[in-house]
Amino acid sequence: MAAARKIEIGFDGGQVLALRVSDEELESLRAALQRGGWHRLRSDDAEVELFLDKLVFIKTAGDEHKVGF
Repeated sequence: MAAARKIEIGFDGGQVLALRVSDEELESLRAALQRGGWHRLRSDDAEVELFLDKLVFIKTAGDEHKVGF
């Protein structure tokens, strides 16, 4: 898998799923949001089936690592 990016996926009801996915998988997820229904997301360590109609947010970690204030 290409370089992984840390994301958090939030669902209706408050559950949050933290994963590391490639940029391609993240873009595929974003495109699938318009269609709704089920979507298979491949992460570094698992494949996850998501019901997109219950998805509330996607949080992505920045590429930069900062030290200090």
